[in-house]
Amino acid sequence: MKFNKWTLGLAAIGVVSLASAARADEKMNSLQTALSNTTISGYVSASANWAIAPGGGNNESSPAGSIPFQGQYPNGTPSKQDGINLDVVKLSISKPEDESPWASGYQVDLLFGPDAVNYNASANAVGGQSQAHFTGENGSDFAIKQAYITLRTPVGNGIDWKIGVFDSPIGYEVFDAGSDPNYTRSIGYSVEPTEFTGVLGTYKLNDQWSFSLGMANTLSAGINARDNQSGFNNGAGSDWHKTLLSSVTYSAPSSWGWAAGSSIYAGVVYGFNTGSGNTGYQGGYQQNYYLGATMNTPWKQLTSGFAFDYVRNNGGGDQAGGVDGFRDEQDTYVIGLYATYKATDKLSLNGRAEYVHSDFNDSGTDAAFSGHGDGYEVTGTVEYDLWANVITRVEMRYDHDNTYNGSGEHVDSLGLYANVIYKF
Repeated sequence: MKFNKWTLGLAAIGVVSLASAARADEKMNSLQTALSNTTISGYVSASANWAIAPGGGNNESSPAGSIPFQGQYPNGTPSKQDGINLDVVKLSISKPEDESPWASGYQVDLLFGPDAVNYNASANAVGGQSQAHFTGENGSDFAIKQAYITLRTPVGNGIDWKIGVFDSPIGYEVFDAGSDPNYTRSIGYSVEPTEFTGVLGTYKLNDQWSFSLGMANTLSAGINARDNQSGFNNGAGSDWHKTLLSSVTYSAPSSWGWAAGSSIYAGVVYGFNTGSGNTGYQGGYQQNYYLGATMNTPWKQLTSGFAFDYVRNNGGGDQAGGVDGFRDEQDTYVIGLYATYKATDKLSLNGRAEYVHSDFNDSGTDAAFSGHGDGYEVTGTVEYDLWANVITRVEMRYDHDNTYNGSGEHVDSLGLYANVIYKF
């Protein structure tokens, strides 16, 4: 082993031994090897919001009266209206798997800022289990978005595992606004699960087909949350009910001509929704069915998208011991259409239109609140990326909401938004 002249000099006067220097050098080389493939990335997102026609009543509600229009509020806090905002700072640290049969790695995504408040709060967050688990409130501008270990097992083409906290395998849009075609979130996003604490395995059969299957604690977000309705409340209780996750993806081969590279996605999630955070549902068992597609067109500059969500929620009106003696049920479906026209390398025009319908039933003392509702939203976004690594967008969104439960609620809202994101 070679030593530099300073190490040799110190060894000559007895300050260090060459054996200890060799061990230290080996540890340093091991650390450098482990860190050499680590990547750091993220973004800073800021926005401005002008509620041109804020509507009446709860203009953050959907037709069902309990499913929030996610809009520009990924944490459900309507504090961004009519002002300039810092949205969120995201910091990602990761080591991707290599090509070896027994590869390993990790992914950590951290959120800082207003949109981190109440996002995926830990069951053991400040305020204790009773607060964080049921309301999702942790009162902090910091959140762990994802934190999981990746492992590969050499079965067939290799199964890649995620173990920890990870994003939902279903859905057209994601939390990160810069990865979505529009700045404001869709109605479909608001009825889908967002995060899971569990295990997810993905198997790529070939270039066209890939499959995912997994298990998590609950359907709703909340790090280490538990299915409290079955008696398993943060470790107490004998029942062991978990959430099941599954998805399949098909990518069109090159032989499909202009449609090559298009993808179709389908997935099912079934499990316990704690009713916390921004789900819009009572606690109870819930099924989420998803079908989506991103399609190329004969016109190279134009791409299109489709998303269909169906949610069946058996609410938790009686989860606290049947105090009111009723059980909520709710069926919701959302249909979304997307289009993106890339006029130049810097200029893109993005459009989205959605329709939502929901039927809800309270079969006990609150039966008067049974009913149904529908609504729609239309969003148009102009993106012009003048600066390197920066996304700049201007967006207008219109929402129409009808609820039929005896109250005759009717809400229209119109908003103008601007968004700037720096990716690093």
